[in-house]
Amino acid sequence: MFLVFNKDKIYAYGISIITVILLFCTASTMLTDNPETILTGSTAGKQLPIYKVDTQEKKVALTINCAWNDSDIDNILQTLNNNNCKVTFFMVGDWVKKYPEAAKKVKEAGHEIGTHSNTHPHVNNLDYEKNANELKESAKIIKETTGAEVKLYRPPYGEYNDTVIKVANENGYIPIQWSLDTLDYTKITGEQMWERLKNKITAGDIILMHNGTEHTADSLDMIIKNIKSSGFEVARVSDIIYTENYTIDTNGTQRRK
Repeated sequence: MFLVFNKDKIYAYGISIITVILLFCTASTMLTDNPETILTGSTAGKQLPIYKVDTQEKKVALTINCAWNDSDIDNILQTLNNNNCKVTFFMVGDWVKKYPEAAKKVKEAGHEIGTHSNTHPHVNNLDYEKNANELKESAKIIKETTGAEVKLYRPPYGEYNDTVIKVANENGYIPIQWSLDTLDYTKITGEQMWERLKNKITAGDIILMHNGTEHTADSLDMIIKNIKSSGFEVARVSDIIYTENYTIDTNGTQRRK
């Protein structure tokens, strides 16, 4: 038995194969190198968090997510103090309940505290009410434990959709992502973390780190010094973002109107 193909069929099959390949490649570009991170593509009309800030001030915001343990908090705080830096810690409500003394130390040291949700769920799977509860409960726990008034929100896993962003905005929170990821949670060395940053840092960047990792605490001093040597001030998120009269472009960059 022989299969007979004419030119039109061969051409159609070829176009179909090319289309599938292009769709696969396009989908692949939407993934980040952080396996915990799901970045929603920026499209017209889509609600976005702040990834970075368009600013002339040579400042970058250093952020530390707290969701795992408190084993390195003292070392991190000492390093920040030694370098005269104030940064932003995004805390999970359950983490604060489990490690209240660590949370208090962060606040007492003068650092900014934002929420990283209450239970660290996949928020894209939650409806409006459950998303709102994650924010309100975590903010309540942080307030009761540390006295901090929470205004910033970093969704778990970097996930978000229109509902997640709408809930944050309508309940008085500013959703914050990041523009540079150290990948510290992957157990890479401080030198490897810096390699990821050194040729990419620009004014208004938001840098992601975590506590409770293998090398964050012992790499932090070097990273801060290198950032400063590159001509940038290490700051809190609230030191670089605009709180009014701003827009967020399709890349997640916050700009003055």
